[in-house]
Amino acid sequence: MIQKLRVLLGEENAVQVYRHSRDESSHLPVEPDVVVFPKNKDDIISVLDIAKRNNLPVIPFGTGSGLDGHAIPIHKGISVNFERMNRIVSFNSEDLTVTVQPGIKRKQLNKAINLHGLQFPVDPGADASIGGMVATNASGTTAVRYGSMRDQVLSLEVVMADGTVVTTGSRAKKSSSGYNLNGLLVGSEGTLGIVTEVTLKLHGIPEHTVTARCTFGTPKECAEAAQTVLMSGIQVLRMELVDEDSIRQVNLAGGHSFPEAHSLFFEFAGTKASAEEDAALTREIVLEHGAENWERANTTSESNELWRARHELSYSFRHIPGMSQSGGDVCVPISQVAEMVVFARALIDESGLLGGVFGHIGDGNFHTLVVYDSSDSRQTAAAERINDLVARKAIDVGGTCTGEHGVGLGKMKYQELEHGAALSVMKSIKKLLDPDNRLNPGKIF
Repeated sequence: MIQKLRVLLGEENAVQVYRHSRDESSHLPVEPDVVVFPKNKDDIISVLDIAKRNNLPVIPFGTGSGLDGHAIPIHKGISVNFERMNRIVSFNSEDLTVTVQPGIKRKQLNKAINLHGLQFPVDPGADASIGGMVATNASGTTAVRYGSMRDQVLSLEVVMADGTVVTTGSRAKKSSSGYNLNGLLVGSEGTLGIVTEVTLKLHGIPEHTVTARCTFGTPKECAEAAQTVLMSGIQVLRMELVDEDSIRQVNLAGGHSFPEAHSLFFEFAGTKASAEEDAALTREIVLEHGAENWERANTTSESNELWRARHELSYSFRHIPGMSQSGGDVCVPISQVAEMVVFARALIDESGLLGGVFGHIGDGNFHTLVVYDSSDSRQTAAAERINDLVARKAIDVGGTCTGEHGVGLGKMKYQELEHGAALSVMKSIKKLLDPDNRLNPGKIF
């Protein structure tokens, strides 16, 4: 069977098996039995047929940039890599839509459509594949304006576990017809079907952008200022929080000299007049909240330099030699952000571990990142405790244990607490659509 898959769908070697045993998370790797590289939906149907006849699980694999073990084949089986399914199927610039295969990466997509004055705005940081972004309902820095992947997907072509091909939605911007299968499948992490085409909304590239940064004495002041900006109706494109310890780590790792204080980063976009007006009004608001070091960029290079502290943050923590990292990505109602940020920062400080609090404060989604020595049981337990308490408190105040990374392996233990009786409904849907538990088993539930 494995030899037949190798002949049918491409090369197979130890390097590829190792590559597909892990993602960017700290979860233990597990090597699949075989890695396949389909080129179209017919190949996917063939894989599922072979998997059924040989009782093997099937695990979709995008770029491996996930942070919660979604693509790790914990029950081995067939790892399906989509890098050869990376075409733009159709581009309808007048309708502001594009249909792509799941293996195309977001930068590749934008390179093609930017020439027409259009953009796909969801930016999770990594150059993830569109299929992987659909699987986890990815979002990122621009979510405060554009929302998550679920808000951008108009239609999906999906091969179900039994090989049936279904199409959800259409190229119309809205519909009141039938159940919302897009909403069900986006964020399902490859457990309900295998996506073979995605139709996305596109947006115009703004005429003008303004980037700015300021600092505060406490993370609470950052959060409260951000909430006031949102309540004022300003159309922020990006609004990011980076706490003092994170700025200090970026300076240390990159040799920079950014002001080591709790910081807010902003980006405004639109016409030149509207973006400049939004930036000016935001400056007034944050100064009233005690902001210092207000700095705005006047050129593209200045903008890139100003954002560097945010862009290099994760790298500065994740590449400390000999150390492991763990983190969360909770999302809470805007009114609860200040309390949650203070709570998370206090837990890290009490632990004595190196760590930071940062993220997309404009939509209530922030991250914790803790560095620890995995050979030290005390440090490992302390890091796990931080993540656990932050997730549970987020749920307690009306939020979620994961705003954008997904459930995967790491957040399964919070599903009943967060969803209650609705969890049994989700399990029933999984059983109905994948009765043999073949698609990415052991994830979410």
